Amino acid sequence: MTRYLPIYLNDHLAGATLGVELARRTLRENADGELGDFLRWLCAQVVEDRRSLLALMQERGVQPSLAKSGGAWLAEKIGRLKPNGHLTTYSPLSRLVELEGLAAGIDSKLALWVALREAGSDVDTLVERAREQRERLEPHRLAAARAAL
Repeated sequence: MTRYLPIYLNDHLAGATLGVELARRTLRENADGELGDFLRWLCAQVVEDRRSLLALMQERGVQPSLAKSGGAWLAEKIGRLKPNGHLTTYSPLSRLVELEGLAAGIDSKLALWVALREAGSDVDTLVERAREQRERLEPHRLAAARAAL
């Protein structure tokens, strides 16, 4: 194990922590209809992907950084304070920004799995899961863009 692997994995664990919180929040605000059905599926997926990352870290003897994961959890909460065109309620812009955040998180997760595969890890299933997640998210992101913009 290189000295960089624990840093890299903990950075991605922080991102996964933020992603789980963002997916749950987005689901709470959009629980109905086709988007709600998709978000229920995606929430389960990102929770499982975070568990897979933790298992991989444990296999390699990498200790999770509570400071990084805690900071990411807090950052997601603080991120809710951004202006969204409504004074106190959820808006169509909120939905778009949250779906774009989930898309960015999935892209980052895909990059993680591909990098680990390049370094010799057997993560092909996780690569394909991330690709499917991104593909299934895109129509919802584009619909949110049409509604908000």
